[in-house]
Amino acid sequence: MDNDGLTIVYTGGGKGKTTAALGIALRATGYGKKICMIQFIKGSWHYGEMDSYKRLMPEFEIVAAGEGFVGIIDDKSPREDHVNAAAGAVRTSSERIKSGRYDIIILDEINYAVNLGLITANDVLELIKSRPPGTDLVLTGNHAADEVVKAADLVTEMREIKHPFKRGIKARKGIDF
Repeated sequence: MDNDGLTIVYTGGGKGKTTAALGIALRATGYGKKICMIQFIKGSWHYGEMDSYKRLMPEFEIVAAGEGFVGIIDDKSPREDHVNAAAGAVRTSSERIKSGRYDIIILDEINYAVNLGLITANDVLELIKSRPPGTDLVLTGNHAADEVVKAADLVTEMREIKHPFKRGIKARKGIDF
């Protein structure tokens, strides 16, 4: 079996990118694999995964490195704070990737961080290049850069066909966050 490691991208406008990555993490912990998820956008706001991953420790770790959603959902952080947080997330990601301690590293919303101009596609490519053999990278977020798509081994585009939000149904605990 080939174990060079893969770069997997979940992108697109539909729901399920982070959920798919968390599904990989759940499956992998069942095999005793070590996973680290670095969240590029999500910050201190409460998400269900922030509680559930603790039940999967020490195999699963989440680092919420972001300042929260940029320009939406009552964002009061200056753009510079978002840029600095994203740069810190790149540094944290680089350290975790190069450490060789993890079988899978999830870079949650990293594609969105590029699209927002918080980091560059080159930052992402450097992280991909630094991946040691046997380590899988999972990159999530809408608007994956063409260069990142080209560098990936597997790319899935989530496409919205129907969403309850359009009927006025708000995000729900346990389903959406």
